Amino acid sequence: MTTTINPEELTKLVGTVLGESAWRTVSQDDINLFAQATDDHQYIHVDAEKASTTPFGGTIAHGLLTLSLLPALAENILPRLTGQTISINYGFDKVRFINPVPSNSRIKATFRLLEAAQRDSTSYLMRHEVTVHLEGNDKPALVADWLSLAVL
Repeated sequence: MTTTINPEELTKLVGTVLGESAWRTVSQDDINLFAQATDDHQYIHVDAEKASTTPFGGTIAHGLLTLSLLPALAENILPRLTGQTISINYGFDKVRFINPVPSNSRIKATFRLLEAAQRDSTSYLMRHEVTVHLEGNDKPALVADWLSLAVL
């Protein structure tokens, strides 16, 4: 369940880890559907036989697929502000795809609040450092500075 906090409490959370998501499997079906939706059918994503001859040893998720899973991974982790009507993806300051995500592997994400500021009388801009962990690997799959706008 998502926690609701007063906007005044938000600044006290800057610098803290807000939470960690549950593990999520990135299946070959997920990868194929993403390829279909984006018209990115590069063989390293969709052709298991050909991808097996690459250094990856098999198909891997699109980096942008991993990035696009952040809202789902953030569900029930990031707090809502009292009176908040919507949260809007405001973009990214930095995104690094550090490690490939093999088909049928599991990922989870850690969210650290880096900044929080009242933008105007009805919105707060937040910047989270997000690290997507790959099960069984010490190096993360992805690290990003993710901006979101909480609208009251």
